[in-house]
Amino acid sequence: MTEKVAVIGSNSFSGSHFVDYALEKGLDVVGLSRSPEPHEVFLPYKERDIQSFRFHQLDLNTDLQEIMKVLNEFQPQYVVNFAAQSMVAQSWQHPEQWFQTNVVANVMLHDQLRRFDFLQKYVHISTPEVYGSCSGLVQENTTYNPSTPYAVSRAAADMSLMSFYQAYNFPVAFTRAANVYGPGQQLYRIIPRAALYFMLGKKLQLHGGGYSVRSFIHIRDVADGTLRVARDGKPGEIFHFSTSQNISIRSIVEMIADQMGVRFADYVEETGERLGKDAAYLLDSIKARKELGWSDHIKLEQGIEETISWVKDNLDAIKSQPFDYIHKP
Repeated sequence: MTEKVAVIGSNSFSGSHFVDYALEKGLDVVGLSRSPEPHEVFLPYKERDIQSFRFHQLDLNTDLQEIMKVLNEFQPQYVVNFAAQSMVAQSWQHPEQWFQTNVVANVMLHDQLRRFDFLQKYVHISTPEVYGSCSGLVQENTTYNPSTPYAVSRAAADMSLMSFYQAYNFPVAFTRAANVYGPGQQLYRIIPRAALYFMLGKKLQLHGGGYSVRSFIHIRDVADGTLRVARDGKPGEIFHFSTSQNISIRSIVEMIADQMGVRFADYVEETGERLGKDAAYLLDSIKARKELGWSDHIKLEQGIEETISWVKDNLDAIKSQPFDYIHKP
């Protein structure tokens, strides 16, 4: 029997790439997002024969019963949820909207999902932001210390889900990945934005000088891990996906400048740091490697080259898209 997966937040960068990966692996996929499908340049699965994919434009905040109807009719073994208000800095401006989507709407969804006996695994895409600013390698049992409305809202949903697991044996498993990147990413993210700005001769603003340290990981490696969690991750468990390469955001931008043959100093200007930004979150991914047989395969230099090529090959289409984040309440 063909495996079925429902992807909530399928229009997101990570969601769309997971859809693409699941289709590649032969799964039957239903996607749900509150917005219409964006330009196909941001949807990698559009390059496939997508007869085994169906999309529904539905909003967790307003269309829960319609979502449940779709899921009940489709009866997937797995539901993977990427849907969230995800911008950190903007969460300070309207925190109630982040809590409405990331907590209230999600808890209502989970309370409905727990009643579906066909559901084998619910994979909740969480975030390392829940840990706050940490030193050393962060393990899955690290205490939550969120420092922004976004992070607090995500931690609240995670804690609620753990209570559902303990009370109802709800088959939830969590994933967390730091600084996911790759072709098709939103243009306000640092890697595609740097490539685009250097290509157009525009100045790139580097918050705080770019000295925050991160572990960037390619979206294909994360999609592979996510499907492994859906199939084999134990309920109640958290899985990190990260590489062993830790690098500052500044060094990433310097690498992009080098690959594109431009002078970093000519195209970059330093600005103040954003409120609540964590200095580092470096994740320990040993658990995923041991329990799921997962590993990262795409080297940072290769992934950056792919992303630069994506911007270059689709420049005309990309130039017509919004460069900055546009908030949707």
